Amino acid sequence: MNEFSIENKVAYEGNYDYIEVVLNHTLEKLKVGNASFSVLLIDDEEMHKLNKMYRGIDRTTDVLSFALEDGLSIQSEIRELGDIYVSIPKMKEQSIAYGHSEKRELSFLCVHGLLHLLGYDHTRSEEDEKMQFGLQEEILNDLGILK
Repeated sequence: MNEFSIENKVAYEGNYDYIEVVLNHTLEKLKVGNASFSVLLIDDEEMHKLNKMYRGIDRTTDVLSFALEDGLSIQSEIRELGDIYVSIPKMKEQSIAYGHSEKRELSFLCVHGLLHLLGYDHTRSEEDEKMQFGLQEEILNDLGILK
């Protein structure tokens, strides 16, 4: 059984109950079991700090994933995957820029972050990028989250 928490650290007032369905569908589709992770909804100030501290990039970003496994094979009953941080202001900004609903953008960012926790990395090659982004679209399409 998979376990995850969604922590609203920025007092996001939008409905995000659907994220549970999105994350569960992603885990089922990839046949991931006994995994544990957290999703934290944060502001740009916190995201900027994290991005600068851990990636050396002095600006905010939309999503950061901190994978505990990070390519390692750890033997445990429960896979502790790590944490996904999503900037709510950046998510809102991107939903407008891309013409998506907040539901579509937040779902996309959460799936993107979860795939990183599971070892997908679109920055390695063009092929990896096509695979990860294709899978993200497939997952959202499965759930009818189109716009």
